[in-house]
Amino acid sequence: MRTIPRLSLLSVCIAAAAAHPATAQTGPATLPPEASVGGLYVTSQSPDPWVFCRGPDAIAPFAPVRPGAGSPETSETIIDFDNLQADEESGHSIFEGDVQLERGTQWLGTDRLVYVHEEEDYLAEGNVRYQDASLRMLATRAEGNTGLEVHHLDQVRYQLLSQRGNGGADTVDVRGVLSTLHGASFSTCDPVDRKWELRARRLDLDQDEGEGVARGVTVRVGNVPVLYTPWLSFPLDDRRKTGFLYPTVGYDNELGLDLFLPYYLNLAPNYDLTLTPRIMSRRGVMLGSEFRYLFGPHSGTVEAWYLPSDDKARDPALRGSDRYEYRIGHRTVFNQQWYGLANVHRVSDPRYFEDFSVTTADRERAFLESNVGLYGRGRYWTTSIEARDWQITDALIADSAEPFMELPRLRFNYDRPLGDYLTVGLRSEAVGFRHDIRSEGSRLDLKPYLRADFAGSWWFLAPQVAYRHTQYELDAPVRPGGDTSPSRSVPIYSVDGGLFFDRDVEWFGRSLINTLEPRLFYLRVPYRDHSDIPIFDTRDLLFSFPQLFRDNRFSGADRQADANQLAAAVTTRLFEPGSGRELGSLAVGRINYFDPPRIPPTSPATVLNDSGSFYVVDANVAVSDRWSFGSSYQWDPASERTQLNTYRIRYDFENGGLVNAAYRYRRDLLEQTDISAVYPLSPSWRLVGRWAYSLPDQSTLDATAGVEWQSCCMAVRVLGRHYLRGRYTGNLDNAEKGNAIYFELELKGLGSFGRKTDDLLTRSILGYTR
Repeated sequence: MRTIPRLSLLSVCIAAAAAHPATAQTGPATLPPEASVGGLYVTSQSPDPWVFCRGPDAIAPFAPVRPGAGSPETSETIIDFDNLQADEESGHSIFEGDVQLERGTQWLGTDRLVYVHEEEDYLAEGNVRYQDASLRMLATRAEGNTGLEVHHLDQVRYQLLSQRGNGGADTVDVRGVLSTLHGASFSTCDPVDRKWELRARRLDLDQDEGEGVARGVTVRVGNVPVLYTPWLSFPLDDRRKTGFLYPTVGYDNELGLDLFLPYYLNLAPNYDLTLTPRIMSRRGVMLGSEFRYLFGPHSGTVEAWYLPSDDKARDPALRGSDRYEYRIGHRTVFNQQWYGLANVHRVSDPRYFEDFSVTTADRERAFLESNVGLYGRGRYWTTSIEARDWQITDALIADSAEPFMELPRLRFNYDRPLGDYLTVGLRSEAVGFRHDIRSEGSRLDLKPYLRADFAGSWWFLAPQVAYRHTQYELDAPVRPGGDTSPSRSVPIYSVDGGLFFDRDVEWFGRSLINTLEPRLFYLRVPYRDHSDIPIFDTRDLLFSFPQLFRDNRFSGADRQADANQLAAAVTTRLFEPGSGRELGSLAVGRINYFDPPRIPPTSPATVLNDSGSFYVVDANVAVSDRWSFGSSYQWDPASERTQLNTYRIRYDFENGGLVNAAYRYRRDLLEQTDISAVYPLSPSWRLVGRWAYSLPDQSTLDATAGVEWQSCCMAVRVLGRHYLRGRYTGNLDNAEKGNAIYFELELKGLGSFGRKTDDLLTRSILGYTR
């Protein structure tokens, strides 16, 4: 074994793999880059390839990496061979036999290597093999000049090691940083099972510019060409480049064929623009745009969608009008303590989401929020000043029900320990409420408090005293002859305490730990008259187990509930002693009123009894690693009727599937069943579906069914959906429904085509993952 001068052939061989672009990484100094394959660019927000799986090597390993091998840039080249013919006059060295060259982690093998020292020409013939940490390659012949960095390789086959992918090229020509591949191919599928493949007649690669140009490109699924383009360009690294992004397509019975064709414009390192025509066969063409920017501490996104003269709007009042949506999101970081946020979101009309949204979350919106604010935090304090506005996005909601604008809302919270046991704090806010229809006003709310925290290994006790003062300035009194400057001041006393007991138990032959956790919470709040106090942003809280231990049954400061009550609850749990995993829990509790509450609810639907709250029961059981069960139950002792009842059960299949079944009942409001499942038919095929049904209406709320197929390199999903076009309000008599079909094709490592359905399935099927 001998050492000779470094041969650049080792590094040049990597060019054969350049047909596969590098995966983009987000850099701190610029906007998130675009990752692309085959000339269609995918924004950093878009790629979500279904999971790869390991397959057999397309090319078997040639030689193990020598222990302690250094970097190729700093290592000398070591050559091993069977025979050497050296001619000093001609300056030729001919290595024959099992020729192996090694430089750090790079390795090259061939049957015969000819090297001309003075001209720096070389010729490698017969079984040319190359490998490093990221690439394994075969070629029948390689020749070139190491000094001029000119190289030619014939019949190349390669396999990527740092990521899944393999392919080949008829020839590879390298001239410095420029490379040309003829008859190139790439796929993430196994060579013996080519489910899809990208082929290009010619690839020109420029490493300095980070750009590749392909000619005569075909994407084949099986043996069927599904995409052809005579010319395209793509990036070779994380530099972004102008070009088309992957299109998405879907079908809706109202919109018809729904096609998105985004085009990305790389305007500068710190800002870019994406233009997206949305072609709806039954509604026309809507133009969308997204502008992203990053200027030092300032960053943000401006999005807009616009459809002129919508002559086919379902609402006659909107026909012929322009339909639009825009969103502005901005963030500025001033220093470690202070930052600013802005989120402005508006649509042209209340039926916009109902007509054009592609997500379930948008269709279920009742109000659209916009806000801008400045936020700060220190060791013991947090503060913010915000302006907030709302827009109604449900045509069934009256203008008078729109929430008040908050211009502005100033908050300051302080929480500081005093020694080992005491904490002093303040909750405060000042708000100006504005409305186009309703009477306006301002509110100041102050709540200083002092809390003591005592605890041991089996007990805790936390008494607290607070004082709440709320002051208003109103444009008009709440009632005739009322006060335009009402106020309310009230002390709040509470004591929270609990015990922890545990014991060892045997359950179905398993050794477990069983805990018993009784808890008492006493609350005393004197009654104050609220007849002159308006309701700006306050609502009844939905009753649940955590509400047993709150000092107010309202959200917002317009109502402070009077109380002379004791909440009693007990929780028992089962734990595995080693892992701490909770196998089951049961919690039961109720609030007992010593004095009947005098502050009425803000909603007539809220039930309030004189003697106490509902009994509330929460239960959760993990019967095994596959079966789990949960239930919440509320019983009204005054009417001796069930107020709320929910059951949910889940089963996880061994091969990744699951089934969820749920029943939901809330008295005088809803009664529904909900069944969802991911059912594997085989390692490659699985069914997905969800059916939500309203029992009082005897009608379907949402039904989704589809099939997924995936291999290690390709995945397909087809879904059909029947759904409500707006929110469910407890009555389906006037509800409008829609039908949609979604198709998604994922060529793993290349990109996806079709409508993204992750949001839909994640929201619909608890526990769903790709």
